[in-house]
Amino acid sequence: MSLYEEKEEGDVVHYENQSASSSEPSCVSLKSNESMRQPFTFSDGPGTSNPRDEQTGEKEQDCHLPVDNELQRVKIKDQHKTSMNKKYESLFEGIKLQENQTLLNRIYTQLYIIEGESEGVNEEHEVLKMEKTPRKQDSQDTPICCNDIFKLLNEPRCEGKDRIKTVLTKGIAGIGKTVSVQKFILDWAEGKANQDVDFMFVLPFRELNLIKDHQYSLHRLLLDFHPELQDLDLKIYEECKVVFIFDGLDESRITLMFSDSEKVSDVSETSSVGVLISNLMKGELLPSALIWITSRPAAASQIPSKYINRLTEIQGFNEPQKEEYFRKRISDQHQASRIISHIKRARSLHIMCHIPVFCWISSTVLQKLLEEDLSAEIPKTLTEMYIHFLLIQINMRNQKYEERDPGKLVQSNREVIVKLADLAFKQLMKGNVMFYEEDLIESGIDITDASVYSGICTEIFKEESVIQHRKVYCFIHRSFQEFLAAFYMFYSHLMKKMESLQFFLDSRHERCMSRPFSFCELLKSAVTKTLQSKNGYLDLFLRFLLGISLESNQRLLDDLLTQRENSSETIREITQYIKDKIKESYGLLAERSISLFLCLLEVNDQTLYKEIEEFVKSGKYSENKLSPGHCSAITYILQMSDEVLDELDLMKYNTSNVGRRRLIPAVINCKKAILAGYHLSDQHCESLSSALQSSNSHLRELDLHNDDLQDSGLKLLSVGLKSSDCQLNILRLPGCRLTGECCESLSSALQSNSHLRELDLSNNGLQDSGVKLLSDGLKSSHCQLNILRLVTCNITGQCCESLSSALQSSYSCLRELDLSNNDLQDSGVKLLSTSLKSSQCQLNILRLSGCMVTEEGCHYVSSALSSNPSHLRELDLSYNHPGELGVKLLSEKLEDPNCSLDKLNVNHGGELRITAGLHKYACDLTLDPNTAHNHLILSENRRKVKHVEEYQSYPDHPDRFDGCPQVLCRESLSGRCYWEVEWSGNAIISVTYKGIRRKGGSCSCEFGYNKNSWSLICINNRFTVWHNLSSIDIRFPSHSSKRVGMYVDVSAGTLSLYNVSDSHTLTHLHTFTTTFTEPLYAGFTVFESLSLSG
Repeated sequence: MSLYEEKEEGDVVHYENQSASSSEPSCVSLKSNESMRQPFTFSDGPGTSNPRDEQTGEKEQDCHLPVDNELQRVKIKDQHKTSMNKKYESLFEGIKLQENQTLLNRIYTQLYIIEGESEGVNEEHEVLKMEKTPRKQDSQDTPICCNDIFKLLNEPRCEGKDRIKTVLTKGIAGIGKTVSVQKFILDWAEGKANQDVDFMFVLPFRELNLIKDHQYSLHRLLLDFHPELQDLDLKIYEECKVVFIFDGLDESRITLMFSDSEKVSDVSETSSVGVLISNLMKGELLPSALIWITSRPAAASQIPSKYINRLTEIQGFNEPQKEEYFRKRISDQHQASRIISHIKRARSLHIMCHIPVFCWISSTVLQKLLEEDLSAEIPKTLTEMYIHFLLIQINMRNQKYEERDPGKLVQSNREVIVKLADLAFKQLMKGNVMFYEEDLIESGIDITDASVYSGICTEIFKEESVIQHRKVYCFIHRSFQEFLAAFYMFYSHLMKKMESLQFFLDSRHERCMSRPFSFCELLKSAVTKTLQSKNGYLDLFLRFLLGISLESNQRLLDDLLTQRENSSETIREITQYIKDKIKESYGLLAERSISLFLCLLEVNDQTLYKEIEEFVKSGKYSENKLSPGHCSAITYILQMSDEVLDELDLMKYNTSNVGRRRLIPAVINCKKAILAGYHLSDQHCESLSSALQSSNSHLRELDLHNDDLQDSGLKLLSVGLKSSDCQLNILRLPGCRLTGECCESLSSALQSNSHLRELDLSNNGLQDSGVKLLSDGLKSSHCQLNILRLVTCNITGQCCESLSSALQSSYSCLRELDLSNNDLQDSGVKLLSTSLKSSQCQLNILRLSGCMVTEEGCHYVSSALSSNPSHLRELDLSYNHPGELGVKLLSEKLEDPNCSLDKLNVNHGGELRITAGLHKYACDLTLDPNTAHNHLILSENRRKVKHVEEYQSYPDHPDRFDGCPQVLCRESLSGRCYWEVEWSGNAIISVTYKGIRRKGGSCSCEFGYNKNSWSLICINNRFTVWHNLSSIDIRFPSHSSKRVGMYVDVSAGTLSLYNVSDSHTLTHLHTFTTTFTEPLYAGFTVFESLSLSG
């Protein structure tokens, strides 16, 4: 829990009754340390002429009550509405003074509530999550006004739902959850919305905690929270439409039981509070009631998903909303502009303003500083901002405090702040953000005095509540609790309060508490504990601790510290310690690495930041080995930089695969990203999708070749492609294990205002069904695709009818189509030729290399070129069997002035090319005995090789491998070649330049470990590809056969590897892409036996 949520973590909000005659518009009070009562963040949206037209989405129920009962119900309902109106109409910022009252309509800014949730927010510190991934709006998200939270929407997620009964709204601390609830209630109470609802019952968990051990019936419980219901007939609960609001699940200290729990189905039945709430949420008790639950993300899992009908998330302020908030809150627009400009320059402050409560803190501090001194140096770090905020709160207290003796005033302030810091520290260690009287007493706080500090520690006490008149306390926000906790640790060190530091001391200090220890040792221990902390709950605490340690910040806190720590040398030592941790951080999560990096910035150490900036600008990525921690820091800097990176190629970075994956989020701030050859998880695909959807994304070209995306990954990626903010022009997906199923998602993306101009789906098993789906997208008026590559996609002539139809569409923008290495045959060419005759077809380049085309197919193409002034300028029919007449027919078109064709390729033809699949490129290879290692024996036909223990006395030869059990083939590889290899045991199957070293056992001799060779290593039923000491694991079923096909296209610079099944089906494993500069040879490393076939 944190110390101040919307109301959950510490809004400084008090409820005050206003007279009904007040001419001022009503205010929603912010009551959470997350959303803070301060920053109001809700807009009413468009009004309706008749409030009863704006309902929760269900038909209004007719209670069918006798007249007397109906009159009683109306009277109680009106009393209830009046009570709720008074309770939620006003808001105060800071201490509860009339002048601190702020009207909602004046500073009101709409929050963005979406159906669904963003990824990853549960696994790390909430502030770090925002700093790592700035908030974006997903164009596929469905925005929901808080008043429509129970309404069915006209969108796919609501299909099949007859009603929305239970809603769970998630959001980080201070984001506005409680404010949303209060706006919902106030609009209902004022007759503006949801008038089909008879009663709204608000049961905050922070108050339910006070009675968690008591026995209640539901009716009795509601009377304690809403005394105006005293005369309500119990039948009305069943007969009327009611809404239960459970605010702040993350603050709950009540055990909810959803399995094997006591069943309660009657409102008069007595049980524990936990059982009552559980039965309400399960629908056992008042099954017709609507339920709204709010929670921080980490606590939301307490409720099983089957009991939730709608999951929503509040995302806080986006960039325009941040500025809107400041301009509405600060009347002096010149001052507002200066504050906005400063916050934008201070990145940490700017990102934190995603949280409405932090906007309030920032405006409070910066306004005050600028009012006092226009030339004042204003805060640039989080620590500086929080110190100033604390000092402002203390000054507000001084204005009310009767003591006039400066010395006594300072002493009094110090005592109170230290006690509050003690509370913050102890409760942070326990994971609590809500406190009760016993917690305050434990920290020595006089509970009769606590309300004086409402700007720091808020008491929420509703006089109309009869929950034992007990009070609940929280800090203004979780981050402020972390700040005070860090202050307490620093103060304890100065005062040598060893018992307070035990948690952070290592085992040596615990055994020898009397031995002096340095401040640097304490900070190092804090770093260690933070890195070990669950979900990073100490990340921000550590940043504040280091920030407070700076001597400049100690001077600001002079009145609270009895002495100072001479810390300049300690800061130098601890920053080097942190840099070393980042460098050696192979066991650290990316979040922890970024947290350490931010710690350096908090103490104004820019050295690593500048080093990384220079490294990125230099482009010399392979010179120094990078740890995953360095990669995390690089990603952070790239994301935050104002300069856009031209290209991000993961293979160029000298780091591990873990490190390269940590670089993926940086794609948002680069023009071209090459993420080839990695097993991208669904989470990585979602990150890429989010980057594509961001209005701040600069990504125009994305290359994912050889990534094991599969259909599931592409479907996630397609969500981003559909976004109106997606500006991607080029998408390359060769060899991504895609099937025809993914084409439905791609087709949909092409039809949704896509900016995509080039799409490469080669080496995927799309089959005809997939291409037919894709063709639907090509016909769309929104499709802008110019280039489509479908090389080796296991398609036949049957799909050509769909492609032909797309090419003839008046909306077709396709200019280049590559269907090479697919068995289209003449029947497919005939169908394609139909489109070439169409005046609508704009195709300039058509590649049909290796498509089993004969003279007949050439006739169809020639006829099409004759019958229409086709746009076709380039035609590739190489590696087919056109025959002399076919070549003659097409060559004549080059000379025809009425034909646009100016480039024709019919090379490498012959009858062999009519063979199906890659076997049309089959080559006969034999093993070269002059290269065979002395532990290898070749068969008589030199097509097989066996590894033996006995040393073979072969004659000396300069080409012989003497360190590795390797052998080359005699024939060089040219043009397009295909061969298959079968082995037993383990083997390494390679292509290499002839110039590879032969003598010794170094990397320069071993296949795959140098720049002269490309290898597939087959060991223990696992496949790994290697080149120049870089490797990529290939995910493939363990039951795969021990037979692979190798296909090289020398001129294209590609080497493709396939697994060959017992039924001779080829499954793509990997494709190397390079420029071959020397003659190539097939080579093998043999550990048992191996045989060749064409």
